[in-house]
Amino acid sequence: MAVYFDHRIEAPGSSGVPSQLTWHPALPVLAVASSSPTTGGNVDLYLQQGEYVESCHLESPHQPTVLRWHPTKPLLALGWENGEVVLLSHPSGDQTGLPSTHTACITLLEWSSSGSRLVTGDQVSVLQSLYTLWKVDARGRLQSSPLMKNDYNKPLTCCVFRPASPGDDVAKLARASVSGDESALDMFSWKGAPLKMGPQEGLAFYVSTADGKVHGVDEFCKTSTLLSVEGAIKKLFYLEKREALAVITETMMLSQYTLGPEGGAQEFMKVKLSSKTGQNVDIIWTDNSLLITATGEHVIRLWDLERDDNYVLPLDETLGFERGEMINCVSYCAGKEILAAGTSHGRIALWRMVVQPGSNRGDTKAQWKLQTPTEIQGNVVQLQWGSSLNLLAANNSNTVLILCEHVMSAHFSQQVAAVQLTPTQLSITQFSTGAHLALQSDMHIKGVCVTKDSVTVWSGKQITVYELSGTVLRNTGSFPCDSHIVAVHGENLYTVEPNRVQIRTPQGTVKQLLTFSKAEGNPVLLSVCQSYLVVGTDTAHIRVFDLSRRDAKAHCSAKNLTDQIANLGALRSVKCNANGSQVSILISQVNGRPDHKVYFYDVEMDTVTHFDFFIGRPSSSISQHEEKLSGRCPMSHFWDESEPRLFVCETTAPQLCCCLLSAQTDVSVVTLFCTQEHGLLLQDCYPKPSGLQALLALDVPYYCFSCKPPRGSVAQFPHMVSRRPLRDFVGLENCEKATRDAMLNFSFYLTIGDMDEAFKSIKLIKSKAVWENMARMCVKTRRLDVARVCLGNMGNARAAKALKEAEAEPEPEAQVAMLAIQLGMLEDAEKLYKCCQRYDLLNNFYQASGQWEQALETAENRDRIHLRTTYYNYAKYLESMGDKTRALAYYENSDTHRVEVPRMLQDDTPSLEIYVNKMKDKNIYKWWAQYLESQSDMDSALRYYECAQDYLSLVRVHCYMGNIQKASEIANDTGDRAASYHLARHYEGHDDIKQAVHFYTRAQAYNNAIRLCKETGLDDQLMNLALLSNPEDMMEAACYYEEKGTHMDRAVELYHKAGYVSKALELAFATQQFTILQMIAEDLNENSDPAILARCSDFFITHSQYDKAVELLVAAKKYNQALELCVIQNLTITEELAERMTVTDSKDLSEEARKELLERIADCCMRQGNYHLATKKYTQAGNKLKAMRALLKSGDTEKIVFFANVSRQKELFIMAANYLQSLDWRNNPEILKTIIGFYTKGRALDLLAGFYEACAQVEIDDYQNYEKALDALTEAFKCVSKAKDSSAGQQEARLADLQHKITLIKKFVHARRLYTEDAGEAVRLCEALLEEPELDPAVRIGDAFGFLVEHHCQQGNFQVAYRKLEELQKLLPSQNVRYYVSQASFEALQKEIGIPMERGERRQSLKGEDEVEEDLNVS
Repeated sequence: MAVYFDHRIEAPGSSGVPSQLTWHPALPVLAVASSSPTTGGNVDLYLQQGEYVESCHLESPHQPTVLRWHPTKPLLALGWENGEVVLLSHPSGDQTGLPSTHTACITLLEWSSSGSRLVTGDQVSVLQSLYTLWKVDARGRLQSSPLMKNDYNKPLTCCVFRPASPGDDVAKLARASVSGDESALDMFSWKGAPLKMGPQEGLAFYVSTADGKVHGVDEFCKTSTLLSVEGAIKKLFYLEKREALAVITETMMLSQYTLGPEGGAQEFMKVKLSSKTGQNVDIIWTDNSLLITATGEHVIRLWDLERDDNYVLPLDETLGFERGEMINCVSYCAGKEILAAGTSHGRIALWRMVVQPGSNRGDTKAQWKLQTPTEIQGNVVQLQWGSSLNLLAANNSNTVLILCEHVMSAHFSQQVAAVQLTPTQLSITQFSTGAHLALQSDMHIKGVCVTKDSVTVWSGKQITVYELSGTVLRNTGSFPCDSHIVAVHGENLYTVEPNRVQIRTPQGTVKQLLTFSKAEGNPVLLSVCQSYLVVGTDTAHIRVFDLSRRDAKAHCSAKNLTDQIANLGALRSVKCNANGSQVSILISQVNGRPDHKVYFYDVEMDTVTHFDFFIGRPSSSISQHEEKLSGRCPMSHFWDESEPRLFVCETTAPQLCCCLLSAQTDVSVVTLFCTQEHGLLLQDCYPKPSGLQALLALDVPYYCFSCKPPRGSVAQFPHMVSRRPLRDFVGLENCEKATRDAMLNFSFYLTIGDMDEAFKSIKLIKSKAVWENMARMCVKTRRLDVARVCLGNMGNARAAKALKEAEAEPEPEAQVAMLAIQLGMLEDAEKLYKCCQRYDLLNNFYQASGQWEQALETAENRDRIHLRTTYYNYAKYLESMGDKTRALAYYENSDTHRVEVPRMLQDDTPSLEIYVNKMKDKNIYKWWAQYLESQSDMDSALRYYECAQDYLSLVRVHCYMGNIQKASEIANDTGDRAASYHLARHYEGHDDIKQAVHFYTRAQAYNNAIRLCKETGLDDQLMNLALLSNPEDMMEAACYYEEKGTHMDRAVELYHKAGYVSKALELAFATQQFTILQMIAEDLNENSDPAILARCSDFFITHSQYDKAVELLVAAKKYNQALELCVIQNLTITEELAERMTVTDSKDLSEEARKELLERIADCCMRQGNYHLATKKYTQAGNKLKAMRALLKSGDTEKIVFFANVSRQKELFIMAANYLQSLDWRNNPEILKTIIGFYTKGRALDLLAGFYEACAQVEIDDYQNYEKALDALTEAFKCVSKAKDSSAGQQEARLADLQHKITLIKKFVHARRLYTEDAGEAVRLCEALLEEPELDPAVRIGDAFGFLVEHHCQQGNFQVAYRKLEELQKLLPSQNVRYYVSQASFEALQKEIGIPMERGERRQSLKGEDEVEEDLNVS
């Protein structure tokens, strides 16, 4: 929490009423102008705490009108009502008057941005500008004359300098070059591109006059008129971002103008500002384009010119403001982002800008938070912030007060806490005794330090020590000291001065000096923990001292943190732990912003580690990333005074880290364990409780916070310190040291995840809070076994039961999530459900916790199977909350609106009727019709029943109303079964049997119709109804007919339709119903009673219906009788019948009987010529030989070949090959190959040899191809030689015969081949061949003679050829010799010799007869 120390200026007695005040932009020097009607005017300068600067007093008989400080130098320009302008130098007090240019009251003084030019103006419009080269010495004397003078003929009101155009600032580049910036140095180098020089300051300016004109003056002192408005100009602002001018007139009219490059101005916005008439208006302009006005009202008004937005900030009476209190003046501090306003009741209202997370300071989300006001009495008429220290000066018409913001001092140590209440008062709390004391000091307290025996306060100039004895505070020493920070240990005080730390007594005597080298710097930070002192210097060095002895001893050497920490600007805070082994450090970066890391210096290991709150984890540790810690910045830090491992840090969002903690809402307290072995471990993190100000200390088992006293508290000693127990110490706040140590070990082991050691640490502790903390840790470690023990010790039966039931879930995460829910760890439960993707359980969790938006989103995107259920539950929730409109929509989404909406709206009948007519839903129509019927509104009910198409209800209501004809029409037209049934009951009740039977039939209530027919004797209708009804009704009707003794055919048919076949047959035989008997027999099958089947088959045999009789015999499984009947009656056995007679899984036939039956069936098929079926049955009987014979008779070559290949039996291969020889194998090579293959597979080599001989003979007889014949005989020879014949002599004789034939053929073939080379030798060989005995079987004689005849014809020896032909004719008298001679040779021979044609024709006819004879012989 911050307060404002107010220092009244030490004004001299000669000063009058203060009229003006102004701060130097950088230095803490305030200029105050005062006036008196008798003595004239004074100008005085005052320092930070109101100290009067005697050397800078200025008096004049005239009144001062304008005060302006030089931007950088301690030089004040002031104007008087007589036109005099004087420059006053601080602190020398030198005065320099400008040349007497003005003769009227000075109204305008304005310095350029760097102070090189000063603009002065008066009421008679003389404008004077001074050039940049004016030099002001230390005494403030001018060394130049005015540069320009201009007369505008009107009083001057405002002046504003235009900032310099963008360019390279030479001064900044020069400073960067000197500091070692190589890029800046290169820009000055001739090697680089030409340097774009920008002006060092804006020299052009704009000046306004009382007639509403604005004139522009450029850097060359040339003036021009830019614009003109109505009325005198009150304020003139330059909008740098827009490069525009804002003009405010006396009538509060705001205009904005864009400035062109040629000097023109174009208006783009004009608006009237709100103001209170007759009041002075205070107007200020901020760098972020905010226009703020105070017009004597209860509010101040703000206009954001960049975003064209406006709003007001009112005073709040709950903070101490009064009704009717008006705001007179405003001032804005850009450094602190505080807006101050002075009121008519002597209060200063302060608004601090609070930036919301996720926004920036220029965003409209930025909010102004009103602080507790500061009271200075009187009527505040002027406020001004100034200097680099952001001091506030206030003029209350009587005097001037300087207000300096000070953070309330607070300190906690050794069970004693001190919190500052006012600038001079402290609240002291002794927790060991529970006493509360108040300390009233005679000085402004800048700091406080407490121990169990003393309270030390200081103001920056003086230190006072109070002894704390019981409830009494006694001043034991007070001495002057300029140290801005003090530490206390025992009886020693530690103060700082350049390059050393002084150790003093309570009376101020210096006992020891701790010196620091120049490199180590000046001590600026002190902190004591137990008996260790840590010192931080302005050069980022730290040193630790041991205070346990009489003299302080260095605990370690100085550590330079700049070598370890990058981007280190300055140290913000240093603290050490209880045993001096660790030092925690907070720093500011080079840019001045706080670093988001806490650094830890390990004294023993001489190492620096850190915990980065921006990413939420330490530099190196077993800890994992913590989302709740990420994106934060540390603000304060503390170590526990007794536990060296335990560290606590107060963190906030980075955008709020520059604000006071009292102004922050997003603050978290983070507790860490720091050890050498495990590094930095997160122990706990929780948001700072509301109503608390800041963390004071960590004192196990408590966190200590400073807090505000309750509003309106009248307590003499308000409680300013609140203690909150650590998470693991809830319920153990007053435990003894052993329990406290055990709990600390428990927390430590839980943090490192060692559940076993943690369990051992607390096994004797009975606190439920401890066990609950351990159960919470089990959620993190997922140790459900330990969690069960914890829940048992907690006595939480409900949670234990829920955890037991959750064990049914297969995912461990889902079980842990249930534990988290029972412990109130809802965020962890949500993450666990998402981790295991159990979106159904997540949906239930959202619903149970009232997070309906998340539940709906989950159901719509992840758990659609429960989407309608979720809609329904949400609708029920909305209904319970009274939001029936939205509930109705979600009932519709869940598709339960037909029932739920009428129930929900049943008390609101008009709304319900509107909803019914709107939805047009049949179910809702029906509900509404039933409601109307219950209200006896039958006509409306009928209308809505018709809309719902509820014909039953329509018929029911019409019957009730007596409209039977209308009801009949509805039932007939719609065919609705329920309606028809109701109407039939009605007719039956009124004895209209015919109509009742009709509507029972339409309703398909056949049993009722049959009942009525039987009762009334409607036999004809009874039969039709029975056939339409179920078997039971058919049975009853059949019994009825049988008992009645008439229509026995109907009884038999109904018995048959009802499935009572035996009964039907028995009755049919008894009553000789042969026609229907035949119909019944058609429905018989193998599932029927064999006795019935046999009886029916005899019936069909008797009536010569043998086919049907056979089917029934087969169905009765009397296969032999059926087969015998087929044979006797020569009935064709179809494949279907054969299959039925030879069922493979029949248990009525043994395997042998079945095979015998199959063969009999096959034999019958053979006789009937059904060879394929016979083959199939022979095959099923296992007789493949007979199967092949049957197949051979069928002549199906393809199946014969297939069957032979499948059977793979020698006999079948031979049979198939023999069959194939009967085909045209000569013209079909495939058959030829198959024959050879089958003989080979059948090992019938002798038959194969015979086939080869036949092939050879065909080649000779048909084609005279002796070459192929030779090959065939050679293969035959091979086959015979391989054959195993029992008769060796026959085999040798056959081989010799084949060899002889092969030899003769070879000779003939050789002769034919030799003919082309040596014809004579070929003829000789052929003639020799004719001499061979038994030539003809091998080589036909005709072919040999034909060869010779051809030769002689070619040689022209026709006579010799003719003789050879005659010789051939003698040898073959019965054959046509022309067959052996070519047609060309025969014609040539006929031509030369003259053979008559008749002879040739006769021979041709003889040849034809011979061929027929030969064919017959072959066959």
